[in-house]
Amino acid sequence: MQRTSKLPNVGTTIFTVMSALANEHGAINLSQGFPNFPSPERLSDLVCQYMKKGYNQYAPMAGVQSLRERLAEKAEQLYRAKVDPDSEITITAGATQAIFTAITAFIRPGDEVILIEPAYDSYLPSVLVNGGTPAPYRLSAPDYRVDWDELGQMVTPRTRMIIINTPHNPTGTVLKTEDLKALEKLTAGTDILVLSDEVYEHLIYDGREHQSVLRYPGLWERSLATYSFGKTFHNTGWKVGYCLAPAHLMAEFRKVHQFNVFTVNTPVQYALADYLADPETYLSLNDFFQQKRDFFLEVMQGSHLRPLRCEGTYFYLFDYSAISGEPDTEFAKRMTTEWGVAAIPVSVFYSNGSSDKVIRLCFAKTEETLERAGALLRSM
Repeated sequence: MQRTSKLPNVGTTIFTVMSALANEHGAINLSQGFPNFPSPERLSDLVCQYMKKGYNQYAPMAGVQSLRERLAEKAEQLYRAKVDPDSEITITAGATQAIFTAITAFIRPGDEVILIEPAYDSYLPSVLVNGGTPAPYRLSAPDYRVDWDELGQMVTPRTRMIIINTPHNPTGTVLKTEDLKALEKLTAGTDILVLSDEVYEHLIYDGREHQSVLRYPGLWERSLATYSFGKTFHNTGWKVGYCLAPAHLMAEFRKVHQFNVFTVNTPVQYALADYLADPETYLSLNDFFQQKRDFFLEVMQGSHLRPLRCEGTYFYLFDYSAISGEPDTEFAKRMTTEWGVAAIPVSVFYSNGSSDKVIRLCFAKTEETLERAGALLRSM
C-alpha cells in the first residue's frame, strides 16, 4: 500500500542536525535556542511543592484559572489591553502548539497565508499540512525590514492570515509602532487574521518597548497572539505557553486545542501563577539578556564574522562573507567540525533556501561558554 505524504519535502530539522553534529565533535552548541543555565530556583521549588501537594491530575482544558487571571493582569499592565481570562486566554503545550492550533483552527485548503521570511520553521509545515497556500514575503540582510506597501500587494481575495513575529527569530529585529499601524491599516475592513508570535516579548533591548498586537484595537480584534514561558524563564523543556485572542476567535481555537492537547502540565501552571505575582520576574529579563548580548559582542571583537544587529531575542546574526563564499549550511557545518562552534544557517528559515551568507548564534549561555566560543570564533 502506498500513501502520499502530506509533508513530502520535510525531513529532520537543521536544529536536530546541528545539535547532533555538535555532540559528535564536542563543539560548543550556539545553534539551538535554549539556555545552558538553570530555571529560576524559586520557580522550580514551586513546581515541586505543587507536585507534592497532589496537583498532578488534569488541569481545566483552557488552563488553571489563577494562571489565566495573572496573564490577564499582565496584559493590562503592559499593553493596556482588557483580556477576559475565561474566554480569551488558553494555556498551551508551548508556543509551537499554540501556533499550530491557531493555523489549524482557521486555515482551510486553498487559503493563502502570508509568511514573512526568514520565518520560524514551524509556520510553513503547519500551513501546508492544513491545505493552505503559503505566500512568502522575503526580508533581506542586513536590515530585514518590512515594506508594508510591497507586502500589501501580495494580498488577494484568498488571503486568510498574515503571520508576524516580534521580536523576530532569527533576525533579532523588532517591529516598531509604525509597523503595527501599517498592518492595522492593511487589514482594516478585511477578513484577514493576524497570528502574532510574541514569544520573545521580554527580550527587547536598548530602551525599546515591545509592540504587541494587544496595543492596537484594530489588530487585536483579528489577532491570535502566542507566548512561551520556556523562553521567558529558561525552561524550554517544560513546554508551556499560551495564546491570547478575542472570544470569537478563542472559541474556535479551543475546538482544536481540546483534541490535539486538551490540557497542559498542571503543577507547572500553578507554580507559574504564583511566580508571576511579582512582575519583576519578567520585567528584569531585558537587562539580564542585554548584558549577555553586549558581553557576546565584546568577546566577538576581532572576529572576521561581521555582526548585524540584535534589537531583541537571544540570537545574533553574523555575516561570514569575509571568511568564505560557500553556502551557509556548508559553512555552519564546517564551523562545527573545524572550529568547534555550532551555528544555524539562516537559509533554512526561507522556503526557497535563499542565502545572504549569514549565520545565527544563540547567546543565551553562561559567560564562560560565550567567552570560550568567542575565542574559537576569533581564530577563524
